[in-house]
Amino acid sequence: MTPPSPAAVAPLAYRPEFEHTEDDELQTARELGETMIAIAQKVHRDEGHAYRSVHAKSHGLLRAEVEVLSGLPPGYAQGLFATPARYPAVMRLSTPPGDLLSDKVSTPRGVALKLVGVPGERMEGSEGEVTQDFVMVNGPVFRTPNAKKFLGNLKLLAATTDRAPKAKELLSAALRGVEKTLEAVGAESGALKSMGAHPLTHLLGETFFTQVPMLYGTYMAKLRLTPVSPELRALKDQVLDMGDSPNAIRDAVVEHFRTQGGTWALQVQLCTDLDAMPIEDATVEWPEDRSPYVTVARVTAGPQNAWSEARVKAIDDGMAFSPWHGLAAHRPLGSIMRVRRIAYATAAAYREAGNRTSVAQPTTLDDLPD
Repeated sequence: MTPPSPAAVAPLAYRPEFEHTEDDELQTARELGETMIAIAQKVHRDEGHAYRSVHAKSHGLLRAEVEVLSGLPPGYAQGLFATPARYPAVMRLSTPPGDLLSDKVSTPRGVALKLVGVPGERMEGSEGEVTQDFVMVNGPVFRTPNAKKFLGNLKLLAATTDRAPKAKELLSAALRGVEKTLEAVGAESGALKSMGAHPLTHLLGETFFTQVPMLYGTYMAKLRLTPVSPELRALKDQVLDMGDSPNAIRDAVVEHFRTQGGTWALQVQLCTDLDAMPIEDATVEWPEDRSPYVTVARVTAGPQNAWSEARVKAIDDGMAFSPWHGLAAHRPLGSIMRVRRIAYATAAAYREAGNRTSVAQPTTLDDLPD
């Protein structure tokens, strides 16, 4: 079926009854925060430094610019994207585990995008700030449908944090073999990839998704970030030579941005049908033949030093990324995101105390180190 044109998409207006609170949701949120702190504490003891409970290892810390495009159809010209503008931004490229594993333990990849200087009505808890964060992973759907199952998954992850790293490398290699066999017959497993079966490919060739929905002005949407410049598109599915480096992904990102830049399209998929595009089940991929992804902005990062100790201090240690930092027009939706709100704040507070530093939302990027 041919996807409808953007002008023909008829998005549903958000109504509060589209969201459904789970039983004991507040307790789930508390346990999620406790589990994330347990992961962070274990890694803190091992490393002597407080890292994020998830996505602890960064592979690139980039200065970027986000250009909101002009002439968008009315349904897509919402919130941050209602008015053409340019915003300075930070991109943090990462992988999900809470422990600092060798890149030979190959898990999914993530990107956190923080725009600075964004005007407008804020979400509760981010009043007075001028940032907008989008947090994405390189797969269209979340592994679990709801908050309780998400908590169960995280508890399993906590139980394996920093145990037998060499065994994890061997397991990852075996799982990649299984995943390759599945893909050879036209199948794939998100679960296997999350456990270490992700192909050993270049991070900069990946497409990233918010996976869970958010408000999009008066509507509901998911976002996607996809490479569009030739130098990034050439890296799609490019296999990395891991060599002896435990940081092969970071090495590849740094090498690329040493001489080249890149451009991504930031795209929006509007919800048009709650049966096909549910709000409270994050495992369902919204069909593009009902509502295509439409480019609303361009994200550009020029040649630069993509990872340095100074940037680690400024971004890894000094900033927190959360979908709850932003405009009220882009509030996250669904139980998974509601329980993560407390967990994000708890984890940032732990890093702040553990590293005896300030974790804050920037008002400018003028002082971001090169």
